[in-house]
Amino acid sequence: MNSTISSPKALRSEQITITHGVEIRDEYAWLREKDRPEVLEYLREENQYTNTVMADTVDLQSQLFEELKGRMPEADMSAPVPDGPYVYYSRTELGKNYSIYCRRPRVTGSNGTHQTTEEVLLDGNLLADGQDYLEIGAYSVSPDHNLLAYSVDYAGDEKFRLHIRNLETGELLSDSVEDISYSVEWSACGRFLFYTTLDDTLRPYRLWRHCLGESASADTLIFEEPDQSFHLDIGKTRSEKYFLLEVGSLTTSEVRILPSDDPEGEFRVFLPRKREIEYSVEHQGDFFWFTINDTGRNFRLMRVPLDADWADASVWQEVVAHRTDVCLEGLDGFAEYLVVSERANGLPRLCIHHPSSGTGHHLLFPEAVYTAAVGRNAEYVSTTLRISYSSLASPPMAVDYGMASREWAVVKQKQVLGDFKPSDYVVERLHATAPDGVSVPISLVYRKGLKRDGSAPALLYGYGAYGLTVEPGFSADRFSLLERGVVYALAHIRGGGDLGETWHDAGKMKQKTNTFSDFIACAETLIAGGYTSSAQLAILGRSAGGLLVGAVVNQRPDLFGAVVASVPFVDVLNTMLDPTLPLTVGEYEEWGNPQEQEYFELIRSYSPYDNVRKADYPHMLVTGGLNDPRVSYWEPAKFVAKLRETRTNDGLLLLKTELGAGHFGPSGRYDAWKETAFEYAFLLKCFGFPAKR
Repeated sequence: MNSTISSPKALRSEQITITHGVEIRDEYAWLREKDRPEVLEYLREENQYTNTVMADTVDLQSQLFEELKGRMPEADMSAPVPDGPYVYYSRTELGKNYSIYCRRPRVTGSNGTHQTTEEVLLDGNLLADGQDYLEIGAYSVSPDHNLLAYSVDYAGDEKFRLHIRNLETGELLSDSVEDISYSVEWSACGRFLFYTTLDDTLRPYRLWRHCLGESASADTLIFEEPDQSFHLDIGKTRSEKYFLLEVGSLTTSEVRILPSDDPEGEFRVFLPRKREIEYSVEHQGDFFWFTINDTGRNFRLMRVPLDADWADASVWQEVVAHRTDVCLEGLDGFAEYLVVSERANGLPRLCIHHPSSGTGHHLLFPEAVYTAAVGRNAEYVSTTLRISYSSLASPPMAVDYGMASREWAVVKQKQVLGDFKPSDYVVERLHATAPDGVSVPISLVYRKGLKRDGSAPALLYGYGAYGLTVEPGFSADRFSLLERGVVYALAHIRGGGDLGETWHDAGKMKQKTNTFSDFIACAETLIAGGYTSSAQLAILGRSAGGLLVGAVVNQRPDLFGAVVASVPFVDVLNTMLDPTLPLTVGEYEEWGNPQEQEYFELIRSYSPYDNVRKADYPHMLVTGGLNDPRVSYWEPAKFVAKLRETRTNDGLLLLKTELGAGHFGPSGRYDAWKETAFEYAFLLKCFGFPAKR
C-alpha cells in the first residue's frame, strides 16, 4: 500500500536551540505558526491526501457508520435522577446530534418513569444551531430549582461562556461571564455563583463570586493561586452544605472550605498544603471525612469533627488504615452512610460504611472483570445509592442499590439493538511479564470461536499516565470490530492507576520507560498466546496514550501492523521545554522538568518526535485538532512530517486534523460516530478488509 507524499521542505525553517550543551534541531518548528497561511494550507493538503488514500473505504465507512448508529437507540433517555420536587434526565432524538436536558415533576414512590409533564431545560441542538462545535461545560440547577447556570464552548479550546436561564420563564438573564473553566457552584440562597477563570496557559487559577443581577465586572475575586503547578476547582460536598475549593498539583493537595449558606464569608484551609501529600474531603453527619496519603501511597480514611481544629492531627480518628493492596479513590457522603470507592486487584470496589453502628460491607458484582462506580446521586438524605456498572460484554446499567436492604434494582440498562447477546463473547484477564519481572494485567474480549493460531487481527489499547485507570467497560462501537473477528485488548500498564498509586509511581518521572516496556510485553503476550500476529496487531492510544504508541512504535516498529495515534503527545521534549504552553509547568510532576539535565536526557530518550529513525514503520493514522489546548495540533503534524522524511518504507501514513475542534474531536454524536467509522475503516483496511461473521 503506497502512501508517499512530498515533505514540505520548501516551507521549512529549521529551529536550532542549545539545552544542557546539546544541539536540538527542530526541522518542522514552522508548523507552530498557526496564523501563517502556508500552515493551514499544509494541514488541508494532508487532509485531502488522507481522503484520497482512504477513498476505497468510503462504502465501508458508510457501512460502519450505519452499524454504530443502528446499534443503540437514536431516541433514548438516561436513567432519571430524583432531586427534590423533580426527576432530572437527558434524552436524545432521532437525527439530532446533541442531548436535550429535561425534568418532570416527581411522583411519590416513582423512579421518574411516570408520565408527567416534561420541561425542557436546555436543548443542545438549539445551542449548536449554526455552530461547528459545541461543548456544554457547567450545568447546574439552583437550590430552589428556578434557575439554570450553564456554560458553552463553541471552538473546542475549553474556554467557556457562562449563562443563566430563568426556568420559570425560559428567559436568559443578563448575567454572563466570558472565559471561565468547567466548574460552577451555587450558594445555598441561590443569589451567588462561584466560578473559576483561566490564566494565559489555560490554568484555572482564580476563584470569583458573582452576585445575580450584577455585571461580571463587579464580581469579587476570592482566591488566586500564583504557583503555576497548581490549579483550582470549585465543588461542594454531597450534602451541599459546604463549598470545597480544591487547590492541587499532580502530587500535592489543599482544600479550603466555606459553608454554602455563608457565601460572603471566608474560605478556611482544611489542611495546609505539604509537598507530596494529597487528600480529599467529604462531609457526612457530624464529621469531615478525608482520605490522605501521609502514611502510604494508597491513602487511609480519617474523620474529624466539624467544629474541631482540622489541622490538629491529635483529634483525627483513623477509620481505615493504609493498605498496600487496596487504594482509596473517593468518598460520597449520605445522611446515614459513607460510600468509599476503592480499587483492589485492578478492579473497582464500593464499600458501604454505616458510621452510627460502625458496620460496613462491600457490594458484590456479578462478573469477574467489570467496571463500576458511584453514579449521579442528587439527594443527601437517601438510603439508595445509584451506581453505574458494565463490563466488556455487558451494556452499561444504572442500578439503585439499597444501602440498608442490600437489594440491587436495575433502573435502566442501555439497549443494544440487533441480535447482540453477551453470551456470544469471551472476556478474559491475562497477565504479561515485563522485563523486570512485574506482572501486567491485560483485559480482552472477542467473539466465541476464535482460533488461537495467530491469524486473527487484534487491537491493543493503552494509556498509562496520570494515574488514570483503563476501565474494562462496555463500548457498543467496539462490536463492529469484534463482529469482524478482531480481538480487543486493554493493557493495564504502569503509569496508570489500575493497581493503585504505586502502579502510577512506577510509570512516571524516572520510571516512565516502564510504561513502554509493559505495553510491548502485553503485545508480545498476545502474539505468543496465538491471539494475533505482529502483522495483524494494531495499537491505539489517545493524548498521553498517543505518546505511548509513538514511543513503542519507534522502539519496536517490527512488532505492530498498524497504529492509530489520536491527538498524540509526541513532541514531548520541545513542549516540556516551553513553559508558556498550556499544562507544561503543571506536568513537571508527571514527566519531569527538562531544565534539569537528568530529565532532559530521559525525555529526549523516548520523546516520539525526537526518536523517529530510519526503519520500516507500520501503517499509521495520526489525528489532531486545530483548537486543541492540551496537545497542540503541531505535535501530530510535526511527527508525521518527520516520519515521511525518515522512514524507509512506504506504508500508509495519514494525518487527519480537525480544523474546527479541539482535544476531544467532533462534538456531536453523529459526527463522533463518523470519526470512529473512519478510524475503524483505516484499521480494517490494514487488516485486509475482514468480513463480518
